[in-house]
Amino acid sequence: MSQPSEHPTYNYLVVKQFSVMTVIWGIVGMAVGVLIAAQLVWPALNFETPWLTFSRLRPLHTNAVIFAFGGSALFATSFYVVQRTCQVRLISDFWASFVFWGWQLVILLAAISLPLGYTTSKEYAELEWPIDILITIVWLAYAYVFFGTIAKRKTSHIYVANWFFAAFILTVAVLHVVNSAQVPVYWGKSYSAYAGATDAMIQWWYGHNAVGFFLTAGFLGIMYYFVPKQAERPVYSYRLSIVHFWALIAVYIWAGPHHLHYTALPDWAQSLGMVMSLILLAPSWGGMINGMMTLSGAWHKLRTDPILRFLVVSLSFYGMSTFEGPMMSIKTVNALSHYTDWTIGHVHSGALGWVAMISIGAVYHLLPIMFGKKQMYSVSLINAHFWLSTIGTVLYIASMWVNGILQGLMWRAYNTDGTLTYSFVQSVEASGPGYIVRLIGGGMFLLGMLLMAYNMWQTARTSETESGVNNLETAEAA
Repeated sequence: MSQPSEHPTYNYLVVKQFSVMTVIWGIVGMAVGVLIAAQLVWPALNFETPWLTFSRLRPLHTNAVIFAFGGSALFATSFYVVQRTCQVRLISDFWASFVFWGWQLVILLAAISLPLGYTTSKEYAELEWPIDILITIVWLAYAYVFFGTIAKRKTSHIYVANWFFAAFILTVAVLHVVNSAQVPVYWGKSYSAYAGATDAMIQWWYGHNAVGFFLTAGFLGIMYYFVPKQAERPVYSYRLSIVHFWALIAVYIWAGPHHLHYTALPDWAQSLGMVMSLILLAPSWGGMINGMMTLSGAWHKLRTDPILRFLVVSLSFYGMSTFEGPMMSIKTVNALSHYTDWTIGHVHSGALGWVAMISIGAVYHLLPIMFGKKQMYSVSLINAHFWLSTIGTVLYIASMWVNGILQGLMWRAYNTDGTLTYSFVQSVEASGPGYIVRLIGGGMFLLGMLLMAYNMWQTARTSETESGVNNLETAEAA
Protein backbone atom coordinates (compact mmCIF):
# COMPACT_ATOMS: atom_id res chain seq x y z
CA MET A 1 0.00 0.00 0.00
CA SER A 2 1.49 3.37 -1.02
CA GLN A 3 2.05 6.02 1.62
CA PRO A 4 -0.24 9.09 1.51
CA SER A 5 2.76 11.34 0.69
CA GLU A 6 3.24 9.24 -2.46
CA HIS A 7 -0.38 9.68 -3.59
CA PRO A 8 -0.40 9.39 -7.39
CA THR A 9 -2.70 12.38 -7.84
CA TYR A 10 -2.23 14.71 -4.87
CA ASN A 11 0.67 16.03 -2.82
CA TYR A 12 -0.26 14.85 0.67
CA LEU A 13 3.25 15.19 2.09
CA VAL A 14 3.00 18.95 2.68
CA VAL A 15 -0.53 18.52 4.08
CA LYS A 16 0.77 15.87 6.45
CA GLN A 17 3.70 18.04 7.56
CA PHE A 18 1.51 21.04 8.30
CA SER A 19 -1.12 18.89 10.04
CA VAL A 20 1.46 17.45 12.43
CA MET A 21 2.99 20.88 13.08
CA THR A 22 -0.47 22.29 13.80
CA VAL A 23 -0.67 19.98 16.81
CA ILE A 24 2.92 20.61 17.92
CA TRP A 25 2.76 24.40 17.63
CA GLY A 26 -0.66 24.36 19.28
CA ILE A 27 0.88 22.74 22.34
CA VAL A 28 3.85 25.16 22.36
CA GLY A 29 1.74 28.29 21.89
CA MET A 30 -0.89 27.28 24.43
CA ALA A 31 1.76 26.23 26.97
CA VAL A 32 3.23 29.74 26.79
CA GLY A 33 -0.31 31.09 27.22
CA VAL A 34 -0.85 28.99 30.34
CA LEU A 35 2.51 30.18 31.72
CA ILE A 36 1.67 33.87 31.32
CA ALA A 37 -1.82 33.26 32.72
CA ALA A 38 -0.10 31.72 35.74
CA GLN A 39 2.20 34.77 35.99
CA LEU A 40 -0.84 36.98 36.50
CA VAL A 41 -1.75 34.81 39.50
CA TRP A 42 1.81 34.27 40.76
CA PRO A 43 4.05 37.07 39.38
CA ALA A 44 7.19 35.38 40.73
CA LEU A 45 6.88 32.86 37.86
CA ASN A 46 8.85 35.25 35.67
CA PHE A 47 11.85 34.17 37.82
CA GLU A 48 13.18 37.74 37.53
CA THR A 49 14.46 36.79 34.09
CA PRO A 50 13.93 39.40 31.32
CA TRP A 51 13.06 36.88 28.59
CA LEU A 52 10.49 35.16 30.81
CA THR A 53 8.58 38.33 31.69
CA PHE A 54 4.92 38.68 30.68
CA SER A 55 5.76 41.58 28.35
CA ARG A 56 8.02 39.38 26.22
CA LEU A 57 6.17 36.08 26.45
CA ARG A 58 2.76 37.54 25.65
CA PRO A 59 3.67 38.47 22.02
CA LEU A 60 5.37 35.07 21.73
CA HIS A 61 2.08 33.45 22.80
CA THR A 62 -0.05 35.45 20.34
CA ASN A 63 2.32 34.87 17.43
CA ALA A 64 2.63 31.16 18.24
CA VAL A 65 -1.10 30.46 18.48
CA ILE A 66 -2.10 32.69 15.55
CA PHE A 67 0.67 32.20 13.02
CA ALA A 68 2.28 28.91 14.10
CA PHE A 69 -0.80 26.93 15.19
CA GLY A 70 -3.49 28.73 13.19
CA GLY A 71 -1.20 29.32 10.21
CA SER A 72 -0.18 25.66 10.02
CA ALA A 73 -3.85 24.65 10.14
CA LEU A 74 -4.63 27.05 7.28
CA PHE A 75 -1.71 25.84 5.15
CA ALA A 76 -2.63 22.18 5.74
CA THR A 77 -6.32 22.58 4.98
CA SER A 78 -5.97 24.99 2.05
CA PHE A 79 -3.42 22.75 0.31
CA TYR A 80 -5.69 19.74 0.88
CA VAL A 81 -8.94 21.43 -0.12
CA VAL A 82 -7.58 23.12 -3.26
CA GLN A 83 -6.30 19.78 -4.55
CA ARG A 84 -9.47 17.84 -3.75
CA THR A 85 -11.90 20.43 -5.11
CA CYS A 86 -9.84 21.25 -8.22
CA GLN A 87 -9.06 17.55 -8.79
CA VAL A 88 -5.43 18.32 -9.58
CA ARG A 89 -2.07 18.10 -7.82
CA LEU A 90 -0.42 21.21 -6.38
CA ILE A 91 1.29 23.12 -9.17
CA SER A 92 4.74 22.74 -7.62
CA ASP A 93 5.97 20.25 -5.02
CA PHE A 94 9.18 22.27 -4.62
CA TRP A 95 7.43 25.53 -3.77
CA ALA A 96 4.95 23.74 -1.51
CA SER A 97 7.92 22.31 0.41
CA PHE A 98 9.52 25.78 0.43
CA VAL A 99 6.37 27.19 2.03
CA PHE A 100 6.50 24.56 4.78
CA TRP A 101 10.16 24.96 5.69
CA GLY A 102 10.09 28.73 5.19
CA TRP A 103 7.16 29.06 7.58
CA GLN A 104 8.87 26.88 10.19
CA LEU A 105 11.93 29.16 9.92
CA VAL A 106 9.73 32.22 10.46
CA ILE A 107 8.26 30.63 13.60
CA LEU A 108 11.69 29.64 14.90
CA LEU A 109 13.04 33.17 14.39
CA ALA A 110 9.98 34.59 16.18
CA ALA A 111 10.53 32.19 19.09
CA ILE A 112 14.12 33.44 19.42
CA SER A 113 13.72 37.17 18.76
CA LEU A 114 10.59 38.00 20.78
CA PRO A 115 11.81 36.72 24.19
CA LEU A 116 15.09 38.57 23.56
CA GLY A 117 13.10 41.80 23.23
CA TYR A 118 13.41 42.44 19.48
CA THR A 119 9.98 43.83 18.65
CA THR A 120 8.26 46.54 16.64
CA SER A 121 5.68 46.71 19.47
CA LYS A 122 2.86 46.51 16.90
CA GLU A 123 0.06 44.15 17.91
CA TYR A 124 0.23 40.87 15.93
CA ALA A 125 3.03 42.43 13.85
CA GLU A 126 5.84 42.45 16.41
CA LEU A 127 8.46 40.74 14.26
CA GLU A 128 11.32 42.90 13.04
CA TRP A 129 11.98 43.78 9.41
CA PRO A 130 14.32 40.91 8.35
CA ILE A 131 11.70 38.37 9.46
CA ASP A 132 8.96 40.43 7.77
CA ILE A 133 10.86 40.14 4.49
CA LEU A 134 11.10 36.37 4.92
CA ILE A 135 7.35 36.22 5.65
CA THR A 136 6.67 38.13 2.41
CA ILE A 137 8.80 35.72 0.36
CA VAL A 138 7.13 32.65 1.89
CA TRP A 139 3.68 34.20 1.41
CA LEU A 140 4.34 34.91 -2.26
CA ALA A 141 5.37 31.26 -2.72
CA TYR A 142 2.16 30.20 -0.93
CA ALA A 143 0.07 32.41 -3.22
CA TYR A 144 1.81 30.98 -6.29
CA VAL A 145 1.12 27.38 -5.20
CA PHE A 146 -2.52 28.05 -4.27
CA PHE A 147 -3.55 30.21 -7.24
CA GLY A 148 -1.40 28.21 -9.66
CA THR A 149 -3.25 25.06 -8.61
CA ILE A 150 -6.61 26.76 -9.13
CA ALA A 151 -5.47 27.98 -12.56
CA LYS A 152 -4.79 24.42 -13.77
CA ARG A 153 -7.91 22.90 -12.18
CA LYS A 154 -9.84 20.19 -14.00
CA THR A 155 -13.21 21.51 -12.79
CA SER A 156 -14.87 24.56 -14.29
CA HIS A 157 -16.29 25.56 -10.91
CA ILE A 158 -14.24 27.07 -8.06
CA TYR A 159 -15.69 25.75 -4.81
CA VAL A 160 -16.63 28.42 -2.23
CA ALA A 161 -14.01 27.29 0.32
CA ASN A 162 -11.34 28.30 -2.20
CA TRP A 163 -12.89 31.77 -2.50
CA PHE A 164 -12.43 32.28 1.24
CA PHE A 165 -8.87 30.91 1.15
CA ALA A 166 -8.11 33.20 -1.83
CA ALA A 167 -9.45 36.29 -0.03
CA PHE A 168 -7.43 35.38 3.05
CA ILE A 169 -4.20 34.99 1.04
CA LEU A 170 -4.58 38.22 -0.96
CA THR A 171 -5.77 40.44 1.89
CA VAL A 172 -3.18 39.24 4.41
CA ALA A 173 -0.46 39.94 1.82
CA VAL A 174 -1.64 43.55 1.43
CA LEU A 175 -2.09 44.02 5.19
CA HIS A 176 1.36 42.67 5.97
CA VAL A 177 3.24 44.72 3.39
CA VAL A 178 1.50 48.03 4.19
CA ASN A 179 1.59 47.76 7.99
CA SER A 180 5.15 46.42 8.11
CA ALA A 181 6.64 49.36 6.21
CA GLN A 182 9.62 50.25 8.39
CA VAL A 183 12.71 52.42 8.39
CA PRO A 184 15.51 50.01 9.47
CA VAL A 185 18.13 51.16 11.98
CA TYR A 186 19.95 47.83 12.15
CA TRP A 187 18.87 44.19 11.76
CA GLY A 188 17.05 44.11 15.11
CA LYS A 189 15.58 47.60 15.21
CA SER A 190 13.38 49.72 12.97
CA TYR A 191 10.88 52.57 13.14
CA SER A 192 7.44 52.61 11.57
CA ALA A 193 7.13 54.47 8.27
CA TYR A 194 4.05 56.20 9.70
CA ALA A 195 3.63 58.61 12.59
CA GLY A 196 1.15 59.29 15.38
CA ALA A 197 -2.54 58.66 14.82
CA THR A 198 -1.85 57.55 11.24
CA ASP A 199 0.38 54.77 12.54
CA ALA A 200 -2.32 53.71 15.02
CA MET A 201 -4.99 53.68 12.31
CA ILE A 202 -2.89 51.61 9.91
CA GLN A 203 -1.93 49.23 12.74
CA TRP A 204 -5.56 48.56 13.67
CA TRP A 205 -6.65 48.40 10.05
CA TYR A 206 -4.06 45.61 9.94
CA GLY A 207 -4.82 44.20 13.40
CA HIS A 208 -8.55 43.82 13.01
CA ASN A 209 -8.25 42.49 9.49
CA ALA A 210 -5.65 39.98 10.61
CA VAL A 211 -8.56 38.75 12.74
CA GLY A 212 -10.97 39.27 9.87
CA PHE A 213 -9.04 37.52 7.12
CA PHE A 214 -6.40 35.34 8.78
CA LEU A 215 -8.62 34.17 11.67
CA THR A 216 -12.03 34.43 10.01
CA ALA A 217 -12.01 34.19 6.21
CA GLY A 218 -9.34 31.48 6.19
CA PHE A 219 -11.14 29.41 8.79
CA LEU A 220 -14.48 29.89 7.04
CA GLY A 221 -12.77 28.19 4.11
CA ILE A 222 -12.13 25.29 6.47
CA MET A 223 -15.75 25.36 7.64
CA TYR A 224 -17.21 25.28 4.13
CA TYR A 225 -15.27 22.14 3.25
CA PHE A 226 -14.95 20.10 6.43
CA VAL A 227 -18.41 20.60 7.97
CA PRO A 228 -20.24 19.21 4.89
CA LYS A 229 -17.57 16.52 4.51
CA GLN A 230 -17.72 15.31 8.11
CA ALA A 231 -21.53 15.56 8.23
CA GLU A 232 -21.80 13.87 4.81
CA ARG A 233 -24.34 16.51 3.81
CA PRO A 234 -24.22 19.22 1.09
CA VAL A 235 -23.81 22.85 2.11
CA TYR A 236 -27.24 24.10 3.22
CA SER A 237 -27.30 27.02 0.78
CA TYR A 238 -24.60 27.54 -1.80
CA ARG A 239 -26.18 30.85 -2.78
CA LEU A 240 -25.99 32.05 0.84
CA SER A 241 -22.33 31.06 0.95
CA ILE A 242 -21.58 33.36 -2.00
CA VAL A 243 -23.58 36.22 -0.45
CA HIS A 244 -21.73 35.54 2.82
CA PHE A 245 -18.38 35.77 1.02
CA TRP A 246 -18.94 39.07 -0.80
CA ALA A 247 -20.69 40.76 2.13
CA LEU A 248 -17.94 39.72 4.55
CA ILE A 249 -15.00 40.95 2.48
CA ALA A 250 -16.78 44.19 1.54
CA VAL A 251 -17.57 45.15 5.15
CA TYR A 252 -14.83 43.64 7.31
CA ILE A 253 -12.04 45.84 5.94
CA TRP A 254 -13.72 48.96 7.42
CA ALA A 255 -14.12 47.79 11.03
CA GLY A 256 -10.61 48.47 12.37
CA PRO A 257 -11.24 51.93 13.94
CA HIS A 258 -13.42 50.38 16.67
CA HIS A 259 -10.14 49.48 18.42
CA LEU A 260 -9.40 53.19 18.73
CA HIS A 261 -12.52 54.62 20.40
CA TYR A 262 -11.82 57.62 22.65
CA THR A 263 -8.32 58.14 21.22
CA ALA A 264 -6.72 60.80 19.01
CA LEU A 265 -8.31 59.19 15.94
CA PRO A 266 -10.85 61.58 14.33
CA ASP A 267 -14.35 61.03 15.66
CA TRP A 268 -15.80 60.38 12.20
CA ALA A 269 -13.35 57.51 11.70
CA GLN A 270 -14.30 56.02 15.08
CA SER A 271 -18.00 56.26 14.21
CA LEU A 272 -17.44 54.71 10.78
CA GLY A 273 -15.67 51.76 12.41
CA MET A 274 -18.58 51.33 14.81
CA VAL A 275 -21.24 51.41 12.06
CA MET A 276 -19.36 48.97 9.84
CA SER A 277 -18.83 46.64 12.81
CA LEU A 278 -22.58 46.56 13.44
CA ILE A 279 -23.31 45.87 9.76
CA LEU A 280 -20.76 43.04 9.92
CA LEU A 281 -23.10 41.08 12.18
CA ALA A 282 -25.33 40.19 9.20
CA PRO A 283 -22.82 38.36 6.97
CA SER A 284 -21.16 36.75 10.00
CA TRP A 285 -24.39 35.23 11.22
CA GLY A 286 -25.36 34.32 7.65
CA GLY A 287 -22.24 32.14 7.47
CA MET A 288 -22.82 30.67 10.93
CA ILE A 289 -26.43 29.76 10.11
CA ASN A 290 -25.34 28.26 6.78
CA GLY A 291 -22.86 26.02 8.57
CA MET A 292 -25.34 25.00 11.25
CA MET A 293 -28.13 24.26 8.79
CA THR A 294 -25.77 22.03 6.81
CA LEU A 295 -26.41 19.49 9.57
CA SER A 296 -30.10 19.26 8.63
CA GLY A 297 -30.84 15.55 8.58
CA ALA A 298 -27.52 14.70 10.23
CA TRP A 299 -27.91 16.00 13.79
CA HIS A 300 -27.99 12.45 15.12
CA LYS A 301 -24.33 12.06 14.10
CA LEU A 302 -23.32 14.38 16.93
CA ARG A 303 -24.04 11.55 19.38
CA THR A 304 -21.23 9.39 18.06
CA ASP A 305 -18.91 11.73 16.15
CA PRO A 306 -16.80 14.03 18.37
CA ILE A 307 -14.98 15.40 15.30
CA LEU A 308 -18.29 16.74 14.02
CA ARG A 309 -18.93 18.10 17.52
CA PHE A 310 -15.72 20.12 17.33
CA LEU A 311 -16.78 21.59 14.00
CA VAL A 312 -20.35 22.42 15.06
CA VAL A 313 -19.50 23.85 18.49
CA SER A 314 -16.86 26.02 16.81
CA LEU A 315 -19.67 27.52 14.73
CA SER A 316 -21.59 28.30 17.93
CA PHE A 317 -18.60 30.18 19.28
CA TYR A 318 -18.19 31.92 15.93
CA GLY A 319 -21.79 33.12 16.13
CA MET A 320 -21.34 34.26 19.72
CA SER A 321 -18.06 36.11 19.20
CA THR A 322 -19.29 37.80 16.01
CA PHE A 323 -22.31 39.05 17.95
CA GLU A 324 -20.21 40.19 20.90
CA GLY A 325 -17.67 42.05 18.74
CA PRO A 326 -20.17 44.43 17.10
CA MET A 327 -21.81 45.05 20.49
CA MET A 328 -18.42 45.94 22.00
CA SER A 329 -17.77 48.34 19.11
CA ILE A 330 -20.71 50.54 20.20
CA LYS A 331 -19.09 53.57 21.82
CA THR A 332 -21.16 53.50 25.01
CA VAL A 333 -20.42 49.77 25.55
CA ASN A 334 -16.78 50.31 24.62
CA ALA A 335 -16.48 53.00 27.28
CA LEU A 336 -16.96 50.19 29.83
CA SER A 337 -15.15 47.35 28.07
CA HIS A 338 -12.05 49.04 26.63
CA TYR A 339 -8.74 48.12 28.27
CA THR A 340 -10.45 45.52 30.47
CA ASP A 341 -10.33 41.71 30.53
CA TRP A 342 -13.68 41.67 28.72
CA THR A 343 -11.69 42.26 25.53
CA ILE A 344 -9.44 39.31 26.41
CA GLY A 345 -12.54 37.14 26.90
CA HIS A 346 -13.95 38.23 23.54
CA VAL A 347 -10.69 37.49 21.74
CA HIS A 348 -10.50 34.02 23.24
CA SER A 349 -14.13 33.14 22.53
CA GLY A 350 -13.08 33.57 18.92
CA ALA A 351 -9.56 32.17 19.26
CA LEU A 352 -10.28 29.09 21.38
CA GLY A 353 -13.96 28.52 20.61
CA TRP A 354 -13.91 29.27 16.88
CA VAL A 355 -10.38 29.13 15.44
CA ALA A 356 -8.84 26.41 17.63
CA MET A 357 -11.86 24.11 17.72
CA ILE A 358 -12.53 24.18 13.98
CA SER A 359 -8.80 23.66 13.37
CA ILE A 360 -8.77 20.68 15.74
CA GLY A 361 -11.83 19.17 14.05
CA ALA A 362 -10.33 19.62 10.58
CA VAL A 363 -6.97 18.15 11.63
CA TYR A 364 -8.69 15.15 13.24
CA HIS A 365 -10.39 14.63 9.87
CA LEU A 366 -7.07 14.90 8.01
CA LEU A 367 -4.72 12.86 10.20
CA PRO A 368 -6.10 9.36 9.41
CA ILE A 369 -6.01 10.20 5.70
CA MET A 370 -2.44 11.48 5.97
CA PHE A 371 -1.28 8.37 7.84
CA GLY A 372 -3.17 5.99 5.56
CA LYS A 373 -5.63 4.85 8.27
CA LYS A 374 -9.40 4.57 8.22
CA GLN A 375 -9.81 6.52 11.46
CA MET A 376 -8.02 7.95 14.47
CA TYR A 377 -6.49 5.57 17.03
CA SER A 378 -9.06 6.40 19.75
CA VAL A 379 -12.48 7.98 19.41
CA SER A 380 -12.80 8.17 23.20
CA LEU A 381 -9.68 10.35 23.39
CA ILE A 382 -11.19 12.70 20.79
CA ASN A 383 -14.33 12.80 22.91
CA ALA A 384 -12.32 13.62 26.05
CA HIS A 385 -10.46 16.31 24.09
CA PHE A 386 -13.77 17.83 22.98
CA TRP A 387 -15.09 18.18 26.53
CA LEU A 388 -11.79 19.54 27.86
CA SER A 389 -11.76 22.13 25.08
CA THR A 390 -15.40 23.14 25.48
CA ILE A 391 -15.39 23.39 29.28
CA GLY A 392 -11.97 25.04 29.27
CA THR A 393 -13.13 27.68 26.79
CA VAL A 394 -16.31 28.43 28.76
CA LEU A 395 -14.34 28.81 32.01
CA TYR A 396 -11.84 31.07 30.27
CA ILE A 397 -14.27 33.46 28.63
CA ALA A 398 -16.78 33.58 31.53
CA SER A 399 -14.01 34.50 33.99
CA MET A 400 -12.78 37.26 31.68
CA TRP A 401 -16.31 38.61 31.17
CA VAL A 402 -16.79 38.87 34.93
CA ASN A 403 -13.34 40.41 35.40
CA GLY A 404 -13.87 42.87 32.56
CA ILE A 405 -17.22 44.19 33.77
CA LEU A 406 -15.84 44.33 37.33
CA GLN A 407 -12.80 46.33 36.19
CA GLY A 408 -14.83 48.68 34.00
CA LEU A 409 -17.27 49.47 36.82
CA MET A 410 -14.50 49.95 39.40
CA TRP A 411 -12.50 52.26 37.13
CA ARG A 412 -15.44 54.56 36.42
CA ALA A 413 -16.80 54.66 40.00
CA TYR A 414 -16.30 58.02 41.71
CA ASN A 415 -17.25 59.70 44.99
CA THR A 416 -19.48 62.72 45.46
CA ASP A 417 -16.42 64.97 45.58
CA GLY A 418 -15.27 63.68 42.19
CA THR A 419 -12.43 61.49 43.41
CA LEU A 420 -12.09 57.88 42.30
CA THR A 421 -13.73 55.33 44.58
CA TYR A 422 -11.18 52.60 43.86
CA SER A 423 -7.48 52.62 43.14
CA PHE A 424 -6.11 50.65 40.19
CA VAL A 425 -4.42 48.25 42.62
CA GLN A 426 -7.80 47.43 44.18
CA SER A 427 -9.18 46.49 40.74
CA VAL A 428 -6.18 44.20 40.22
CA GLU A 429 -6.80 42.52 43.59
CA ALA A 430 -10.49 42.05 42.76
CA SER A 431 -9.50 40.40 39.46
CA GLY A 432 -7.46 37.67 41.20
CA PRO A 433 -10.17 34.94 41.38
CA GLY A 434 -10.96 35.44 37.69
CA TYR A 435 -7.30 34.92 36.79
CA ILE A 436 -7.28 31.62 38.68
CA VAL A 437 -10.39 30.40 36.81
CA ARG A 438 -8.84 31.57 33.52
CA LEU A 439 -5.69 29.58 34.33
CA ILE A 440 -7.76 26.44 34.99
CA GLY A 441 -9.66 26.88 31.71
CA GLY A 442 -6.48 27.42 29.72
CA GLY A 443 -4.86 24.44 31.40
CA MET A 444 -7.80 22.24 30.41
CA PHE A 445 -7.51 23.37 26.80
CA LEU A 446 -3.77 22.60 26.82
CA LEU A 447 -4.42 19.16 28.32
CA GLY A 448 -6.79 18.45 25.43
CA MET A 449 -4.03 19.32 22.95
CA LEU A 450 -1.68 16.90 24.70
CA LEU A 451 -4.32 14.16 24.32
CA MET A 452 -4.52 15.04 20.63
CA ALA A 453 -0.74 14.69 20.25
CA TYR A 454 -0.84 11.26 21.91
CA ASN A 455 -3.76 10.19 19.70
CA MET A 456 -1.89 11.42 16.62
CA TRP A 457 1.25 9.53 17.62
CA GLN A 458 -0.66 6.30 18.20
CA THR A 459 -2.55 6.71 14.91
CA ALA A 460 0.77 7.04 13.07
CA ARG A 461 2.43 4.02 14.70
CA THR A 462 -0.50 1.60 15.19
CA SER A 463 -1.41 -0.92 12.52
CA GLU A 464 -4.76 -0.63 10.77
CA THR A 465 -6.13 -3.69 12.57
CA GLU A 466 -5.18 -2.46 16.03
CA SER A 467 -6.54 1.00 15.31
CA GLY A 468 -9.85 -0.40 14.06
CA VAL A 469 -10.29 -2.61 17.14
CA ASN A 470 -9.57 0.32 19.42
CA ASN A 471 -12.17 2.44 17.72
CA LEU A 472 -14.82 -0.25 17.73
CA GLU A 473 -14.38 -0.61 21.47
CA THR A 474 -14.47 3.10 22.18
CA ALA A 475 -17.04 4.39 19.69
CA GLU A 476 -19.91 3.54 22.02
CA ALA A 477 -18.32 5.51 24.86
CA ALA A 478 -18.26 8.63 22.74
